[in-house]
Amino acid sequence: MKNSRHRKGRTLNDNPGDGWRDKLPEMKYSVLREGATERPFTGKLLHNKDEGVYLCGACNAELFRSEHKFDSESGWPSFYDVVAGRAVDLRPDNSHGMRRTEVICRSCRSHLGHLFEDAPQTPTNMRYCINSLALSFRDEQNNVTEG
Repeated sequence: MKNSRHRKGRTLNDNPGDGWRDKLPEMKYSVLREGATERPFTGKLLHNKDEGVYLCGACNAELFRSEHKFDSESGWPSFYDVVAGRAVDLRPDNSHGMRRTEVICRSCRSHLGHLFEDAPQTPTNMRYCINSLALSFRDEQNNVTEG
């Protein structure tokens, strides 16, 4: 996992007493609350082709639908659109000497991944490049798989 980003000695999204450290396994916490990135091609949900909805791995908010998932060959689950409404927020991310757009869960403010405008094969030209560890998947029978 890449190093997480820290601001003024605190983790990116951590608020003392918010309980996330107790609620999430260490690897999920690192990605969702500290902004770490899982290694490419290692995520459980990367090759998932089942029909259903991808949820925030922290708060279970609905984020992406399976019909918007595509194989970007980037090593992370990729989507070209979010569920209806504003499921995510975007903010500039200039860490690691790059200019990117960070994708965060609108409900709990957890780090999900990054948005790139480099997918001409999709209807939106967008690639939401999301960490598997930042997601859960709920299939049409309501079975949930953790990322």
